[in-house]
Amino acid sequence: MQSIYPKLVARSLSITERQIAKTIDLLDEGATIPFVSRYRKEVTGGLDEVQIGEIKQQYEKLKELSKRKEVILHSIDEQGKLTSELISRIGNSWDSTELEDIYLPYKPKRQTRAEVARKKGLEPLAKILKEQKEWDIYGKATRFVNEEVKDIEEALQGARDIIAEWVNEDEKARNTIRNLFQREAVISSKIIKGKETEAVKYRDYFDFSELLAKCSSHRLLAMRRGESEGFLRVNISPDDDEQGLKSLNKRFIRQGNPPGEPSSEQVKMAMKDSYKRLLKPSIETEFAAISKEKADKQAIKVFAENLRQLLLAPPLGQKRVLGIDPGFRTGCKVVCLDAQGNLLHNETIYPHPPQHESGKAGAKITSLVSTYAIDAIAIGNGTAGRETEQFITNLQYGHKIQVFVVSEDGASVYSASKIAREEFPNYDVTVRGAVSIGRRLTDPLAELVKIEPKSIGVGQYQHDVNQTELKNSLDQTVENCVNLVGVNLNTASVHLLTYVSGLGPSLAKKIVEYRTKNGPFKSREELLKVPRLGEKAYEQAAGFLRIPDAKNPLDNSAVHPESYYIVESMAKDLDSSVDELIKNAELKSKIQLDNYVNKKTGMPTLLDIMAELDKPGRDPRQGIKVFEFDPNVRTMNDLREGQILPGIVSNITNFGCFVDIGIKEKGLVHISNLADRFISDPTTVVSIHQHIQVKVLSVDIERKRVQLSMKF
Repeated sequence: MQSIYPKLVARSLSITERQIAKTIDLLDEGATIPFVSRYRKEVTGGLDEVQIGEIKQQYEKLKELSKRKEVILHSIDEQGKLTSELISRIGNSWDSTELEDIYLPYKPKRQTRAEVARKKGLEPLAKILKEQKEWDIYGKATRFVNEEVKDIEEALQGARDIIAEWVNEDEKARNTIRNLFQREAVISSKIIKGKETEAVKYRDYFDFSELLAKCSSHRLLAMRRGESEGFLRVNISPDDDEQGLKSLNKRFIRQGNPPGEPSSEQVKMAMKDSYKRLLKPSIETEFAAISKEKADKQAIKVFAENLRQLLLAPPLGQKRVLGIDPGFRTGCKVVCLDAQGNLLHNETIYPHPPQHESGKAGAKITSLVSTYAIDAIAIGNGTAGRETEQFITNLQYGHKIQVFVVSEDGASVYSASKIAREEFPNYDVTVRGAVSIGRRLTDPLAELVKIEPKSIGVGQYQHDVNQTELKNSLDQTVENCVNLVGVNLNTASVHLLTYVSGLGPSLAKKIVEYRTKNGPFKSREELLKVPRLGEKAYEQAAGFLRIPDAKNPLDNSAVHPESYYIVESMAKDLDSSVDELIKNAELKSKIQLDNYVNKKTGMPTLLDIMAELDKPGRDPRQGIKVFEFDPNVRTMNDLREGQILPGIVSNITNFGCFVDIGIKEKGLVHISNLADRFISDPTTVVSIHQHIQVKVLSVDIERKRVQLSMKF
């Protein structure tokens, strides 16, 4: 690690250099973010996974910048132009924009107009003009007329092309125009003529403009999507170019020369050409990239938070579930699952039009509930979902049955995936989809990790943002959630184990193979017998894996094996066993934590241990609640302005949230209608799957839009 990295990272984060240095050391040693945040609090000063993730991201960017520096230095050195001043400037620069500006004059170019003029020998003339001391420019230009330069005008044009390139490569000039864009750049979009009908969903952007600095991420991404689809023409530019040209005048036009001085006029012409042809388009491209990156970052942040909330949705737990993937013409696919989510039975019923076999379907459902001792029924919220819910709740059962409506988002992606084919090679996609719906009820996290995160349906323009950044963020979110909850080592699928700290796909597969061959794990230590799972992987993973019936009760807790000796010392000092200590609150109250502080283990770890001893293996997720939609609302035609309806938050964006009110279309609560006070971040008011009350503000059947409010 370069010693300067912690200092550079500290500039953008409110974290001390020492904390950053220690964290980087741990990451370089192969530690994962969940492991560092949970088990190395003394080392990092108690940084959480978000802070550690930010450090890692900044650190990776600096390493990439270091590699870029090496490439630049090598390129300039190969040209024989590397000086001690350049080495110093490049070495001390940690701003990518500044670095590229330094490199620009030395960057290998394609066949530019300036390069063509240089090959014709016109650079000396360009230098003469740039000095702005020569009155007889035509006499000077005559000397450069030859076989390749046919006349004086061609000579002057070539010289101006070279000067234009110099203006474009001037660092101060570029920063001047950057500052202008920063203050005054406007982003505008226009509909491409003839595309009005096709582009109706972009109607708000047919003739749109606002200051780039005030443009929200969702508007910018919407315009960029319209542009990529060929409907919109998007432009970023200051309203007035004159200010930019005036600034360049001060930089390049020699003060004190009389008006009309010939060489100064040539430089002015070159400068204007440079601004319009090179400098302005270059800075526009730069700001387009910067604004897109900023919008991507905001959209990815919202998506990651939505995903986190979705993955940590309340589980029903290990119950026997009947899952239903509803449908009209093709029927409702029904599956019965045991408490571990194994498929016991499947078939199709036809309670809805056109078959209308409700009596036969009802008898079949009640029979299945009885035969398989079903505890709860999970119904997908797609087509025919509301009708199926009503049909199911109207049936009479021999015992109490809870009925839940479950989000289908991504179920079709899973059912057609390689993972689903491996799990259910003898069943079609409809059965797999129903299984996914049922399993989502018992344990959303375990089921949703099988689906590509961006297909789960809680994103904002997820297909338009930087896909690498999106994947990294979402993968880290999934990893954090999985490790926060913990994983049952003896029941977890390969896909769930993949996200456990320190494992990954290969070791996850090895664990399942070992478990299949040797039976359930009896202790965490047995993990070391798994082929290719070494001490480092064991250190990173062990604390997040649970064995409910292990001989050592700590194997079913978040206490890391490296700290077992501390709990054993506590129990010994109280003349009890570890098991007795866990079960006896009075015994735990007698523990003096100060007695167990040592060089490796501080108070943060001891407090975590005590919290875990109070509730070993505790699931941090809340309990699930049954939700009921308004029975009188099934389509947009049933909505009236002013209606108060129950709803479930299905997606959160930076401009508000979408709410499922029991119809096909989701309603939007704009950020201005979330609360009576000003809100800049919707996640401070609502969360995914939250049960809320909303008022209908407007219904646009033509555009299939429903506006809602939480203010009433």
